[in-house]
Amino acid sequence: MGRPKSPREFDRRFWAGIRAGLGVTGAAAEAGMSLTSAKQRFRKAGGVNPTRRGSPVGRYLSWSEREEIAALVHAGHGVREIARRLGRSPGTISRERDRGATAQGYRASIAQARADAGRSAPRAAKLATNLRLRREVQARLERRDSPEQIAGRLKIDFPDEPEMWVSAETIYQSLYVQARGGLKRELTAYLRTGRSVRKPRRREGERRGRIPGMVSISERPPEVEDQAVPGHWEGDLILGSVASASAVGTLVERTTGFVMLLHLPENHGALAVQEALVAKMATLPEQLRLSLTWDQGNEMANHAQIAEATGLEIYFCDPHSPWQRGSNENTNGLLRQYLPKGSDLSFYGPGMLDNIAAELNSRPRKRHSFQTPAEVLDQLLSEAATNHGVA
Repeated sequence: MGRPKSPREFDRRFWAGIRAGLGVTGAAAEAGMSLTSAKQRFRKAGGVNPTRRGSPVGRYLSWSEREEIAALVHAGHGVREIARRLGRSPGTISRERDRGATAQGYRASIAQARADAGRSAPRAAKLATNLRLRREVQARLERRDSPEQIAGRLKIDFPDEPEMWVSAETIYQSLYVQARGGLKRELTAYLRTGRSVRKPRRREGERRGRIPGMVSISERPPEVEDQAVPGHWEGDLILGSVASASAVGTLVERTTGFVMLLHLPENHGALAVQEALVAKMATLPEQLRLSLTWDQGNEMANHAQIAEATGLEIYFCDPHSPWQRGSNENTNGLLRQYLPKGSDLSFYGPGMLDNIAAELNSRPRKRHSFQTPAEVLDQLLSEAATNHGVA
């Protein structure tokens, strides 16, 4: 491919390598730049390819086209005839005539200079100029909504105000690329990753040993997989520091994404998990206690007692298969914003855990057309009550 001949080509090859997943080191080698220079570029840009002006090819009128327009205008041809000869739209030619207009008529040199100036001037970022929108986005970030959730929910909350709409990528650009303006980089602390530089998400999975008497997930009814009926849950533990022996149990309803948390301040053995789970499930109506899917952790050794007390059918995932509890895995990632790794989770009492769950349950979700899990669950329960009344 050869060594790039210009700084712009260096950048183009470097960011193409980043998009291809080569990482900074691989992209630097691909672009032929030093690793030190590449790291500086990557960090300065916040891990995001800065928006740059593209080359004026195809979409933009060239200098030779402008000279031809000047000649045709001087010869007395109209807008449509000039557009036909150049293969451009009449609207493009009309705007071009206005751009190059002078007291002496259309001038190609004037039009070219004005076009160059317009393209080189950076467009003001929407979040930098719209104060009301910026405040709205900032408030939603501070309550830990993701950029995608914010973008989707703004269209619901402001259906007749397009000026209050913004894409998720624009929010990310404003957070990570300082030149884009608008949002302070400190707000990245409220994102799920909390990173100040965008990086590919790394997946990790951990599974524990088998327990006696378990029923495999392969025997779970198809209706659970379809997520058509509420009342099927996924569960797991988030562990605190080793010294504290603390944990938090997480329960996620598969259809709605509704979350409940179990307080396990001193230990997360089988009896403690049994008592906490039975108590939490007792707060739900019977129709929402259909099944529970867990991994093969020893904390579920009393699964038979839990099933008898709650009426739940309990199923166990295959080893090393986190995708079989996808809703719960995703939720646990979100919860790490509130419950940091290595911390003493006994600090978070039942009331605090309920507040965290309530915040997650009030987050808009893309899969629900940006309604919240709480709203969707209330809807389903209302429909069920209505149908029961009719029956």
